[in-house]
Amino acid sequence: MRLFSILTAVLVVTALYFAVLERDALLEFAGAKASAPDTTEDAETVSEEGPIDAAINGVSVVAMRSVAQTVNGAVVLRGNTEAARQVELKAETMGRIVNEPARRGTMVNEGDLLCVLDAGTRQIALVETQARLREAMTRVPESEARLEEARARLVEAEINDRAASRLSEGGFASETRVAQTTAAVEAARAGVQAAKSGVESAQSGIQAAEAAVAAAENELSKLEIRAPFSGILESDTAELGAFMQTGGLCATIIQLETIKLVGFVPETLVDRVKIGALAGARLSSGREVTGEVTFISRAADPTTRTFRVDVDVPNQDLAIRDGQTAEIAIQSDGQTAHLLPQSALTLNDDGDLGVRVVQDNTAVFNEITVIRDTTEGIWVSGLEDTADVIVVGQEFVTDGVAVATTYREASQ
Repeated sequence: MRLFSILTAVLVVTALYFAVLERDALLEFAGAKASAPDTTEDAETVSEEGPIDAAINGVSVVAMRSVAQTVNGAVVLRGNTEAARQVELKAETMGRIVNEPARRGTMVNEGDLLCVLDAGTRQIALVETQARLREAMTRVPESEARLEEARARLVEAEINDRAASRLSEGGFASETRVAQTTAAVEAARAGVQAAKSGVESAQSGIQAAEAAVAAAENELSKLEIRAPFSGILESDTAELGAFMQTGGLCATIIQLETIKLVGFVPETLVDRVKIGALAGARLSSGREVTGEVTFISRAADPTTRTFRVDVDVPNQDLAIRDGQTAEIAIQSDGQTAHLLPQSALTLNDDGDLGVRVVQDNTAVFNEITVIRDTTEGIWVSGLEDTADVIVVGQEFVTDGVAVATTYREASQ
């Protein structure tokens, strides 16, 4: 069985070799020239530009003569709507919910109270820290009084020391007396330093007590979760009696007075989109809206190599919802392009996207740039104003291969 398969493959390869590379010799051997049928009736399907015997002299292909047209400047994207602002409010501390919940869909204003947690012993902790602060504040006058007293002692000791030194010079005081007054001065100075340390310690105690009071007050402030902006509750707030852990979700708020249309523009078209450009969109519901471009990403998506574009649209009646599909058209300058069927596109050996055109009865690859994809076909640039684009058989020819061209209308 394996030998039979090998023989079959050899025969098939031999037949393909003669059918493709030795076609002329094969036709001559078979008497094709002598028995060639009358091509008068088929002449209508062959272009005036191509010779009648092109089927023998080249690979048969079908082409369409395309003339460049000016297409409108709109850059068309597929995208979706997105709320202008959305936030999940989460607890910064733990506690039991003690207020009635607000239900989803409720309109809230900035500052409205949404979740209240049980204070527990936090209020007692605040009172305790405030008492410590008052106690620390009373220590400062005492420390300052001790400092003044120590300074007075130092002045007295210095006076006694100077007097003893002068008396000693006149022989009226002993050296022992001078040493005692000098030691008293040093002791007084040490007392001043100790008093200063006491004042600083008292002031540090006040700062520590103030910090403790601020921490207790901040902990109490976390018990109330309020709306940061006006919007709509997208979820119920936390239920009465539920225990809220730190990081637990209280509610989700979205703001829809202004809605964003979010699309992703390919890198080939991103330079045609400008900040402030007018844009229109048709939503999946059929509603048409208009707005202007407010943001163009400076960094491409690493996967799709596209750039995010935001269009702001007024939505005072809140009729547009978050997450609706939208077809977005952004105003831009017009451009000359060809409308071709998608099947005409092909790749060269380097993987470049393009089409094959007929030039002097030979196939030539032309690299193109896709501008827009529509139901009628695909708009491309990169071709001459008039081009004979191969639409059937482009995959069976390469650059420089002779072709026998049959033309069809662009609308076919």
